[in-house]
Amino acid sequence: MNIPVLTLAAVFVLIAVRQVGTLRLQIWQIMALGASVVLVAGSISPREALTAIDLDVMAFLFGMFVVGQALEESGYLAHLSYKYIKRAKTIDSLLLAILFGAGAASAFLMNDTLAIIGTPVVLLLARKHAMSPKLLLITLCVAITIGSVTSPIGNPQNLLIALNGNMPNPFVTFLSWLFIPTVINLLIAHRVLKHYFREEFHETELSHSQEPIRNHELAFLARIALGIVLVLVAVKILAVVILPSVNIPLTSIALIAALPVLLGSKQRLHILRRVDWQTLAFFAAMFVLMESVWLTGFFQNIIARMNLDLGAVPVIIGLSVIVSQFISNVPLVALFQPALVQAGAGAQVLMALAAGSTIAGNLFILGAASNVIVIQTAEKRAGETVTFWEFARIGIPLTALNVLVYWLFIILMS
Repeated sequence: MNIPVLTLAAVFVLIAVRQVGTLRLQIWQIMALGASVVLVAGSISPREALTAIDLDVMAFLFGMFVVGQALEESGYLAHLSYKYIKRAKTIDSLLLAILFGAGAASAFLMNDTLAIIGTPVVLLLARKHAMSPKLLLITLCVAITIGSVTSPIGNPQNLLIALNGNMPNPFVTFLSWLFIPTVINLLIAHRVLKHYFREEFHETELSHSQEPIRNHELAFLARIALGIVLVLVAVKILAVVILPSVNIPLTSIALIAALPVLLGSKQRLHILRRVDWQTLAFFAAMFVLMESVWLTGFFQNIIARMNLDLGAVPVIIGLSVIVSQFISNVPLVALFQPALVQAGAGAQVLMALAAGSTIAGNLFILGAASNVIVIQTAEKRAGETVTFWEFARIGIPLTALNVLVYWLFIILMS
């Protein structure tokens, strides 16, 4: 009996229903239960479990959670969001502003970062304008998933492809292949969301009010932290182009940015208490469960028996979208990229891998870690959530359209 695979299936079912009898379960609790089952069953040893937890990802998220918490607690995040969206006078234009604003930012600040700092903003907008939080939460998830496709630092799997894909200038490669279809897909997302939430759209003019900065000292430190993130990301981009030998780890960017808040703020203990430890627990448990599934070779054997042409763009995109739902997109890229590079795969195949593994996040909640961050944060801060089926009813048709656009454009570019 394949306990890890059965456990993974049970986790998916529980996340879909989120309730057992009268007991309401959170996503992190379900994932932690799954990790506990495979540990107790001996499917993965404690040593293997500890090794499976990606400390770089955990440290990156911790650092960005600290920065995000400081931005929100001080009121500076609401202040910045007002400056950006104050010209959006209708629900339609507000949705477009979120899609393209969060999408563009995620391409350079990484999708998980935007999930962390963007969720409080959309919750505030939903409250101020008496809108459905579900609409804006799903909009944010979709925006940061699609937007991150177009950059080598938009998400962890793109970073793996850029580092190991023999690309002399990864930023130019990603932009030339994926920028135009990404813009098209953001526009498609707007139409799909408007269709499914048509009752939310009206012509009444929105009136935005500027939120005051609540703590000027913390706002000053949060502004420094945000500036550090932007500067270090810019340096990383320039280093890739000018000095390839210089490597600034993403983990370092997040931890350095958190230092002004942790060292300079009198509220450091309060901020640390408010850090989203539940989402960190989810990630630790996910790494353990996914590693136990990985060790069984279950999915690897299925793919090997199918004898697929891994050099074909439709196969790469389709396989990436489907398999990412089960083993996550980063392990998927880590598995397939070496084989593709060794086989002499060019930019076309690697861009198909990047597009497919990333856009997989629009299909189901577990398709992207950023989705989980958004929903966990919304549940913790405002008691708002998006169910598996609410996400899927929009995600399934949207992902089908997204895949079609990327496939056609990559084929035309070749």
